[in-house]
Amino acid sequence: MAVKIRLLRMGKIRNPQYRIVVADSRSKRDGRAIEFVGVYQPKEDPSVIEVKSERVQYWLSVGAQPSDAVQRLLELTGDWQKFKGLPAPPPLKVAAERADRKAAYEAEAKAAAGLADAPAKPAKKAAKAEAPAAEQAPKAEEQPAADAAGEQA
Repeated sequence: MAVKIRLLRMGKIRNPQYRIVVADSRSKRDGRAIEFVGVYQPKEDPSVIEVKSERVQYWLSVGAQPSDAVQRLLELTGDWQKFKGLPAPPPLKVAAERADRKAAYEAEAKAAAGLADAPAKPAKKAAKAEAPAAEQAPKAEEQPAADAAGEQA
């Protein structure tokens, strides 16, 4: 039996998510698999690639052939280089930690109630009210200077 390591497509339309599986080469793309060895989500930023390294190493050692797409993913994670005895690639990009939405909400609530030392964001209405007043003051100063220049000529 020829065994392949390949992608099994999951997810919705225009939102593909794949499982990296070990399957018989004669089975359908989304058919029965022998073992699930990882996950690949290309739509995330950066892409999510999670691989069970020990299981992939085992299947490669017993002769399983990766598909072209899976081989590229294994090269990114370093599992292919480990199997071939080559130097490891640079580490994968990791998504930045998400801001804690609950903490941000509590900070905004305290600022609105007047309990915080300083508001997290300046008030938009106050900033808009200050901007026109600041723009009109220099214009008023320019008017007399222009009139004085006109009188001298």
